[in-house]
Amino acid sequence: METLVHGTRQLLRFAVLEARCCAFAAALVGGIAASTLLPELPVARYDLLLLYGIGLTLLAWRVGWDTGRDVAVIAGCHAIGLLFELVKVRMGSWSYPEEAWTKFGGVPLYGGFLYAAVGSYVCRAWHLFDLRLTGYRPRVTAVLAGAVYVNFFSHHWLPDARWALAALLLVATAGTWVRFRVGPREHRMPLALSFVLIGFFLWVAENAATYVGAWSYPHQLHGWQPVPLSKFGAWALLISVTFVLVARSGDREDGGREDGRSGGQGGGRNEGGGGGRNFVLGDSG
Repeated sequence: METLVHGTRQLLRFAVLEARCCAFAAALVGGIAASTLLPELPVARYDLLLLYGIGLTLLAWRVGWDTGRDVAVIAGCHAIGLLFELVKVRMGSWSYPEEAWTKFGGVPLYGGFLYAAVGSYVCRAWHLFDLRLTGYRPRVTAVLAGAVYVNFFSHHWLPDARWALAALLLVATAGTWVRFRVGPREHRMPLALSFVLIGFFLWVAENAATYVGAWSYPHQLHGWQPVPLSKFGAWALLISVTFVLVARSGDREDGGREDGRSGGQGGGRNEGGGGGRNFVLGDSG
């Protein structure tokens, strides 16, 4: 009974921390859903959502959800996401059917916030769970993440290499563990498993986002239908891009410190030995 009670408490603590990590994403999707209930206004809905996203980013920074460094990473995710959207919308993968002043190449500028929300989640998780990586290979993981990103463009003209890249990522992350703290106890899981789990919940979130009209796939233009399960695999691969950006931001700031927890802000550390590196990014509030 004592073990059951303790396990239940840990699960509840984990759920609360996950909810805090998802605060930005939940507020963004909630705002998109609320925007569908607005009466007809002289300002397009996509334009209002851009202002809302900017305001939400500033609020998250002011109240301490995200640090200044996190905001820089989130802005990078926004820019990477917009480029991704421009190519995919042009190729007809999905669309933003409504008109807006801040719409270029068929993509409203607010669309980048959907990727920014993923960046915010990873940054928040790193802080709140006191994440540490052991056996991490930053260079090869970064190269493969970049190849994953490029492949989502190039597969429209060249053979699709996602399965080969998935296999290479499994090899590159073999032996890489994500250590995280929930309450007084530390836990760990393989990095590759964390990509799969996050990818699944991003697929669930994508279903919610398309349901409230964030964007539409071709099969959803005449009425909402679930997002294909294949997108789950796509998100499991794409999360590697965001992960690498966040991991490198911590390493770049404090890479020379002996202990990433010293100084309060955290950062990376190289403990030597073996083929991987150990990174620490402490809780910066």
